[in-house]
Amino acid sequence: MDAVIKFTSQSQGRDRIFRATQYACALAIYLLRNHSERKDLVAKLKSLEAHMSAGRKLFRLGNTANSIEAAKRTMQLSDRVLSLCLTVANINRALYFFCDNVLWARSVGLIRNIDKERWSVNASRCYFFSLVMNLTRDVYVVLRLMLQKARDKRCRQKMDQHLSESPEVAEAVIPQLDAFIFLLLESLKSDPALALDTLKNICDLFIPLDKLGIYQSHGGVIGFCGLMSSLIGIVTLARPTLRIKP
Repeated sequence: MDAVIKFTSQSQGRDRIFRATQYACALAIYLLRNHSERKDLVAKLKSLEAHMSAGRKLFRLGNTANSIEAAKRTMQLSDRVLSLCLTVANINRALYFFCDNVLWARSVGLIRNIDKERWSVNASRCYFFSLVMNLTRDVYVVLRLMLQKARDKRCRQKMDQHLSESPEVAEAVIPQLDAFIFLLLESLKSDPALALDTLKNICDLFIPLDKLGIYQSHGGVIGFCGLMSSLIGIVTLARPTLRIKP
């Protein structure tokens, strides 16, 4: 119970619970869309989804400053690739939160004379670039781990044994590709935080891709991906050892 209280007392914890609820509603709405007898339930779910979205905007009012501070910290990283990826990601995240704050101010009537659609597109574009840079960081770290695994004598022996024990796979798949997949899986298994972060960023990427019209998805895909990334976010916040660093 203490862990639950501690989690929900954090603004990030409440935001992630709201986010999970929001996308769970979106997924449920998609699954129930053709059930005419569930119209009242669908209407309630749509209302709950809207309330969760509005509540999250309120929780994120201070996140612009947090992202700027994070960008300042990542600029000091000794690894230049990580520094570039994370700094650009944090800057775009700060811009995304700024646009989100402007949209919130318009929704409550504090600002009136702005183009809501243009600001929404700008927010999605910044969110997209932030995710792309975070995914680039993930790929960079995965490749670095794979190189370390390839140089490790024990891992090479394990890979050779795997290839020799699967002759039918070797006939159907290019051996180099099978070795690449083996190293990839071994690298992800050795670093659960990296695996979770990569999966989370991939799931999140579908959201701005759909909003920007780059890759159109239906509500079920968006709801499922948003729910999955939200659950991963809850797990990594509750278990800091599963949160990727830096």
